[in-house]
Amino acid sequence: MLEILGFILITILWIIIGTSYLKINPIITLLIAALLLSFLIRIPLNEIHLVIGSGFWKTVKNIGLLIVFGTIIGSSLELSKGTISIANGLIKLLKNLPLPYAISTIGYFVSIPVFCDAAFVILSNINKTLSKQTKTSLVGLSVALSTGLFAPHVLVPPTPGPLAAASNLALENLFLLIICGGVLAFILSFCGGMYGQYLSRKDKNLNLKGSFEINFKIEKNSPSFNLSISPIIVPIVLLVLGSFLNYSQNDSAFLYFLNLITTPNGALLIGVLISFCLKKNDSIFLIKNSLITGFKNAFPIILITGIGGSLGAIIQYVSIENYLEGFTSINVLSIIIPFVIAAVLKTAQGSSTVAIITTSTIIFPLLPTLGLDSEMGKVWAIMSLGVGSMTISHANDSYFWIVSQMSEMDVKTAYKTHTVGTFFQGILGFVLVLIGYLIWSFFK
Repeated sequence: MLEILGFILITILWIIIGTSYLKINPIITLLIAALLLSFLIRIPLNEIHLVIGSGFWKTVKNIGLLIVFGTIIGSSLELSKGTISIANGLIKLLKNLPLPYAISTIGYFVSIPVFCDAAFVILSNINKTLSKQTKTSLVGLSVALSTGLFAPHVLVPPTPGPLAAASNLALENLFLLIICGGVLAFILSFCGGMYGQYLSRKDKNLNLKGSFEINFKIEKNSPSFNLSISPIIVPIVLLVLGSFLNYSQNDSAFLYFLNLITTPNGALLIGVLISFCLKKNDSIFLIKNSLITGFKNAFPIILITGIGGSLGAIIQYVSIENYLEGFTSINVLSIIIPFVIAAVLKTAQGSSTVAIITTSTIIFPLLPTLGLDSEMGKVWAIMSLGVGSMTISHANDSYFWIVSQMSEMDVKTAYKTHTVGTFFQGILGFVLVLIGYLIWSFFK
């Protein structure tokens, strides 16, 4: 038992060293990790390629289209300026809120379909304009935006990290994760706004009373707020509907079609089709470039997710759960394990996505022993490792440099604000997950 756990720890250590110190591409690092663990646990040489291949293909088959559809929606929103329309619409709706809270809420909604680093680049100019027009601290607004974007990035599908975790843990009810992860992410985004408010109070020239009036120049061909947000809202509504459907082969063609579009793949495909309508005057340009950009962004994510699935297949090969049957008494505290593994990986190597994928592959064989093998148990596990993957963003994380450079912060200031903010988000997120998990365990 200790030998197997030691081999897994060696593999984790290699992932940390390979990605953080040797600067090896995460895809290659994870592939080497899978091969290394295969040799350590003595999988027959003629079976290694079969185990790695089956894990890769199973993962890609389950999640590949979801990742592609999610990246295409995000690309369409970027290219059509839909993200700007969403930000402007939310600013109008939230104008009576203190500005840092409004900014964190904007980050929350925009980050669901768009990667947090790309979203920060897109919204940073709006942040600077808001700071100048309202005389509010740019540092405070930047941290409100960075933390608001970060929470959904690690907790809410169709962002690739949570999607990959759902696939690796064989979660069937994706809507359940969207709801639970969405609620937790909103709370953490709100707390990010609160922290941004606190930072803004240090600035003598600021506006913290809300009721701000902002006038942005909107391009004539930009999509409306309602149309821009529909590729996000419609798939969620379809998934809600799908959770209530009980389809059988004897039902009508209409119910067959309804069942088809309320699956995760079907719902996101509808979101893709809606996103193609965001630019009415030049839809061909939008479709062509959204597909090119979407596939380009999706390809490395699918590769790293598939290799993560291969590593998971290697871990499952040894049936590690059989070694842990005597440890069932720790079930009450089992939710700590995903958080700790993800937090160590995130802090050491910088990538939240790598931390999420690696952690989910490691803990999948442990779910029955940890008491997390039900659908809701898997959701708790994903939320635990999700908040772990937030803890913490510092100099080895590309998002840290995007936030600091786009916000005109020096490194010391970024550490004292953005890094501290992600630390508090991660710790608070885990406390909330732990409380929710203990209440759920008591009543289940």
